[in-house]
Amino acid sequence: MTDQTMMWLVFSTLVVILLVVDLGLNRKSHEISFREALTWTGVWISLALLFNGGIYYYLGESKALEFFTGYVIEKSLSVDNLFVFIMIFSYFHIPRLYQPKILKWGIIGALVLRAIFIFVGIELLEMFHWIIYLFGGILIVTGVKMAVGGEEKIEPEKNLLVKLVRRFVPITKRVCGDRFFINRNGVRAATPLFLALVMVESSDVIFALDSIPAVFAVTRDPFIVYTSNVFAIMGLRALYFLLSNVMGMFAYLKLGISFVLAFVGVKMLLAGTRFEISTYFSLGVIFGVLAISIITSIVMGKKGR
Repeated sequence: MTDQTMMWLVFSTLVVILLVVDLGLNRKSHEISFREALTWTGVWISLALLFNGGIYYYLGESKALEFFTGYVIEKSLSVDNLFVFIMIFSYFHIPRLYQPKILKWGIIGALVLRAIFIFVGIELLEMFHWIIYLFGGILIVTGVKMAVGGEEKIEPEKNLLVKLVRRFVPITKRVCGDRFFINRNGVRAATPLFLALVMVESSDVIFALDSIPAVFAVTRDPFIVYTSNVFAIMGLRALYFLLSNVMGMFAYLKLGISFVLAFVGVKMLLAGTRFEISTYFSLGVIFGVLAISIITSIVMGKKGR
């Protein structure tokens, strides 16, 4: 058994155990408190760092650096998901009590979808090297659009998946507890919770088209790409409830994230040239930009009071 095979087994076992624990502890809907969200956020970050320590020990410093950089990129980009989640739950009038269930199943779906995207993307890169320049260009364009664009809007009525659900499945007008489906007059009908779940899953597909190519700028090792993605998104639900009430404080964070996207796009375009950007330098830039954007948001927010 190779060291990487062993790490795959450790990773898979850890994820299965954590999913079972999560599903077991959260069978009943409950509103996640700030303290609980803070605890679970700390747990997920600690597990990611411990796992990275295992990568360092068994696979070496280079792989550990790639994992950590990929994790930081994915974690920072996933923050943009939180803004969208807030708008989705607001649009469908989903009480905070039922939001954890939607995010839980949304994350489980994301684990499967991202595995498909990652392994297909790596195969495409192996077959057609020029795709890396396409990915780089997409990231730069996305970063610029995010920086100069206005407020994000969600339009569920224009979402293809939501249209399909509405066409073939009856929808209740009101939330019916934490249920995705109910029997109404002998007919199985979907609730607004299910539509919100569909929107969460479709939004993750869109975000994956940005975040996964961004990690490809660091490495094309499927083990590093997938594990860094999984550790970042597994902690997304706790992070949402940790930050959902204070997201308005980080007015400049989206600008910082847009710069990260564009920077990673440039890194991809320069790959293989004499101007290639090192992973150490990339990590420093990403940390620096995110720190500046967060500090600026807090300082400017206090001045505006």
